[in-house]
Amino acid sequence: MKRLFLMLSLMLLFTVALTSNGFASIQKPDSAAAEEELVFTEVGSAQDSIANNIVKDTVKKETAVLKSTAVETPTSTAIPAEVDKTLWETFIAGLLGGFIAFLMPCIFPMVPLTVSYFIKRAGSKQGGIGQALIYGVSIIVIYVALGLLITLLFGSAKLNELSSSGYFNFFFFILLVVFAISFFGAFEITLPSSFVNKIDQKADNSKGLGGIFFMAASLALVSFSCTGPIIGTILVQASSKGDILAPAIGMFGFALALALPFTLSAIFPGFLSSMPKSGGWLNSVKVCLGFLELALALKFLSAADLVWHWEWFDRELFLALWIIIFILMGIYLLGKIKFSHDSDVPYVSVPRLFFAIFSLSFAVYLVPGLWGAPVNILSGIAPPMNTQDFILSGNGSAASSTASNGFPATVKYNETLKPPVGFNAFFDLDEGLAYAKSVNKPVLIDFTGHACVNCRKMEDKVWIDKEVGRLIKDEYVLIQLYVDERNIKMPKDKIHYSEILRTTTDDLGRWNGDFQATKYGSNSQPYYVLAGHDLNPLVKPQGAIFDAKEYAAYLQSGLDKFKNAEKPNE
Repeated sequence: MKRLFLMLSLMLLFTVALTSNGFASIQKPDSAAAEEELVFTEVGSAQDSIANNIVKDTVKKETAVLKSTAVETPTSTAIPAEVDKTLWETFIAGLLGGFIAFLMPCIFPMVPLTVSYFIKRAGSKQGGIGQALIYGVSIIVIYVALGLLITLLFGSAKLNELSSSGYFNFFFFILLVVFAISFFGAFEITLPSSFVNKIDQKADNSKGLGGIFFMAASLALVSFSCTGPIIGTILVQASSKGDILAPAIGMFGFALALALPFTLSAIFPGFLSSMPKSGGWLNSVKVCLGFLELALALKFLSAADLVWHWEWFDRELFLALWIIIFILMGIYLLGKIKFSHDSDVPYVSVPRLFFAIFSLSFAVYLVPGLWGAPVNILSGIAPPMNTQDFILSGNGSAASSTASNGFPATVKYNETLKPPVGFNAFFDLDEGLAYAKSVNKPVLIDFTGHACVNCRKMEDKVWIDKEVGRLIKDEYVLIQLYVDERNIKMPKDKIHYSEILRTTTDDLGRWNGDFQATKYGSNSQPYYVLAGHDLNPLVKPQGAIFDAKEYAAYLQSGLDKFKNAEKPNE
């Protein structure tokens, strides 16, 4: 995913000469129970949480349950580090989005006019620099306030719950498609002119700091047709991180990148003269961003398909659409496709040529995925391999189908839920535990989700490793517990009110989520518990481990613990 993020980012920046990803940052969610209180991580593609608003008495109550049922689970010190990592990635995504927004036709041509206005208004270069600094700070304040408003209106817990919802994902698929169409030039997304005009009048009539602040507000409103889609994408991705500060941090990065060129141009006039002139290349950046918005929108459609079990938007269709999009983008960069606002391209510049090569090469790289190649760069973004209709060579050595002897031909819920290609899995805890006892093997409880990016990334990149696959298939009984499965309803004897989730466990997802939080003190996915037949962890549960050797060692440590515990009984 990082490689994809870098590739798309470089593609946008080099063309202009392009971003995104905000898609789902890569991290290793982890949580554990401290001696005094439960620590809950956060839900989303990387760290999903639906228990951010737990009151103290509930925490103490569930802590007592955890102490009585779980073996030693030392307090994790990795959680703050992972949160910091998530915030840094959100900031960088916002920063990159801000630089791209600066290159939009609505903003870039305004730099010389704005800087010259400050210098004339201040009467001196020193005064112009001071006012430009205030202008830059005002831009940052406006956008950070927008990020905080999103959190205040919805709350991180609600946003996290929405991020695994089919309705949420389908809505943002439609939204990003609309953004892409806007970037292609079909229409412009603008705010009401009366509102914009009022802000402009305040900027003209106000003096001092107030006037400068309203000038910054005018920039934000006037440029909304270009920045709105970028801001929307950043806020969607930041909100899905689960951290309450993520939307504000994302907007801080965006505003900083947007304000920096204005301020530098006022402080260093030479910087202004070295900037490229406005021209048709600005619209080319906008169109290329439209292609990327269209490609990234498909990730949300895939998540909705998985949550709602449509089973039509499979991996081949996803990859075919990505291939077509990047081929078209390459052809566009060569000047063979022209949109309504594009200028004539009398010749292909060197940046255009290199980026066209990059875009077309990326499309060719995706082609083997149509026949089952892993396409690791899209791990966690593309639909899982078990949606692939045709796999030419399996999915690596670990994914070859080698069903364990005696494994049931059908298991509970397998008409709805499917295991990763080449693996056998139970989806009901009781059924899986009963089988584990019959074959005397430990269990690997995999708390997962349909919309969990890191869950798919683990399956696509780590579980296909030969040693990891051998350990899971031959030494463990895999039990996959989906925490966002809403279509499977629970029998009456298993429905109860969850104090932690603050909802009734009337479906399989809520029941699994309550079990994870109550038993193991965590609400993050993926979350792997290596347990004996009493369901107590053999070793400390872990989140995503993207190093295959490290994950294999983790599996082996649980297996060794299980075997050593069996020896006294021999």
